[in-house]
Amino acid sequence: MPSDAPSTARTVLTDPGPAAGPDADPGPGAGAAADAAADAAALSLMSFNIRCDIAETLPGQADYWPERVPALQAVLAEELPEVLGIQEGLEHQLAVIGEALPDHYRMIGHGREGGRRGEHSCIFYDSRRLRLHEWDQFWLSDTPTVAGSATWGNHVTRIATWGRFEDNHTGRELMVVNTHFDHESENAQLRSAEAIVEHATRFEPGLPTVLMGDFNADAGASGAYSTLVGSGTFRDSWTAAKQRLTPEYGTFPNYKDPVIGESRIDWIAVTPEIQVAEAAVNTFRLDDRYPSDHAPIQATVRIP
Repeated sequence: MPSDAPSTARTVLTDPGPAAGPDADPGPGAGAAADAAADAAALSLMSFNIRCDIAETLPGQADYWPERVPALQAVLAEELPEVLGIQEGLEHQLAVIGEALPDHYRMIGHGREGGRRGEHSCIFYDSRRLRLHEWDQFWLSDTPTVAGSATWGNHVTRIATWGRFEDNHTGRELMVVNTHFDHESENAQLRSAEAIVEHATRFEPGLPTVLMGDFNADAGASGAYSTLVGSGTFRDSWTAAKQRLTPEYGTFPNYKDPVIGESRIDWIAVTPEIQVAEAAVNTFRLDDRYPSDHAPIQATVRIP
């Protein structure tokens, strides 16, 4: 359970449920069965901008990828989210993530330049829990099927990866979308948010959808947030959570200790029918090394 100060503590996202009162039935029964069913339905999520490997960085620098790998693998192995959306992953970095996860995890997503080229916004998932029905990705541009396209004022290509899954525990279907919005163009952020809303509402109306990513826009105080959350299409998992396991840290501490009240530019959002049990900003570090310039964010959700 995370504390107010950054540490190496594991952020375990499990719902403890209501505390037992003096009249609680200590034996099995309908309540116990309901609790068991609720636990089985809980789905753990993580969104994590892992920071791409920059060749110009040097040993000893906070951004140096080879020295960040142990911390990155440690936090993933500790948390084992059943759905993991990453941003900025280059092909060789994806292999490092795969090594930290059990063999039954699978990955979907291509590079933003097409194929294996460029940064990925991949989705890793526990194939024992989720069965993949279909997946694809689109470019956040006027030509969403053209690899490498960028037409909304952004100089960097941006993408969204999506998968349609069936939950093996509950039989329910859900959509997971993982994305990375532009860091410079507000117009690109707004148009990207509109494209996500269109995908969520037109692909299969009523399909529960989880949206995760680095939006490069402040939660609660940006046009992209207003388009996605203010419109009612999505709810912010942080504000909707029944329990928040950490303070509201900023999610881009840039290798420094996270600060309460700084901008939360990484979000997990869900369509209104999805219940959010818990949310957290993970402040994990290993031997005083942070795994990325972003803090991973997490949520536990249930699809009724």
